[in-house]
Amino acid sequence: MALIDSNDFFRPGWWIRSAHLQTVWGRATRPRRLVAYRREVWETPDGDDLVLDWLDSAPGTPIVIALHGLEGSSYSVYIQGLLALTARRGWRGVAINFRSCARDPRRLGQILWNRRPRLYHSGDTADLDFVVRTLVAREPMTPLFAFGASLGGNVLAKWLGENPGQRAVAAAAVVSAPFDLSASARHMEKGLGRFYTESFLGTLRPKALEAAHRFPEAAAKIDLRRTREAKTFWEFDDAANAPLHGFAGADDYYARASSLPFLTAIITPTLCLSATDDPFLPPTCLERARVAASSAIEFVTTARGGHIGFVGGAAPWRVRYWAEERALAYFDLHAPAK
Repeated sequence: MALIDSNDFFRPGWWIRSAHLQTVWGRATRPRRLVAYRREVWETPDGDDLVLDWLDSAPGTPIVIALHGLEGSSYSVYIQGLLALTARRGWRGVAINFRSCARDPRRLGQILWNRRPRLYHSGDTADLDFVVRTLVAREPMTPLFAFGASLGGNVLAKWLGENPGQRAVAAAAVVSAPFDLSASARHMEKGLGRFYTESFLGTLRPKALEAAHRFPEAAAKIDLRRTREAKTFWEFDDAANAPLHGFAGADDYYARASSLPFLTAIITPTLCLSATDDPFLPPTCLERARVAASSAIEFVTTARGGHIGFVGGAAPWRVRYWAEERALAYFDLHAPAK
């Protein structure tokens, strides 16, 4: 395993050194329509809709599979940024919208609801597996790469560990993954973590309540009162997310959905990028992930960078997003020779 602790890889802009500024800058300033999509809706094996947004290019060119974070979508700024870099290479990309996360492209605030009594969660790898298998069946000779940020990074790392024998995805990049969901949830109950938590719960609570309203089988699993009153991730997960998706409770969900136990099994070349000042998880979480990581993982930590931030550049009007650039450079190393 390549263990790298060096600020030589990332220098925050002199004007944006705070972890919290790193975390919110892109979300507040970056455009959400850097790339134009072609939308496909695939029927999943369980009879639901999976919304995929495609960045097109020449047939046969590599495909980058992109997985967004909690309450994100294909229009999340880091997904847009990553796919803009993908387009510059003449490659293709496909952004997976986790269930209940797809947005109407005309009005990004409008969610497109699914047909099954469920949402999505940090350990649900079935849809990613379905996408990979379908792409391989469609284009068996096309190189595939995979990128996951935050929740999407946890999903990707878990899938790689669950499928150590897979050969479809040539290389992967995981950015700001919460490898230990329990540690991350507890960490965000303190300080400014409560601000981020409430921001997420502001959309998660209504989603769970809407699922209960639309589907009697969901209503039978969700504790509606506790869901409405949830102020922490643990409270929400214990009342709604865990029981809705077949877990005994929040602790069972965190134990079974965390990617940390799966890191040792990964044999796909994988780049893991994290910052020790990430406000979404304690530094000890990264230390345990480093120890667990297999030799196939290049585990890169930087002192600064926040959560899916890694904002650099000489000035606010000359910004660069290092994690996205680093991920594509890593894919370049594993791309077939021209």
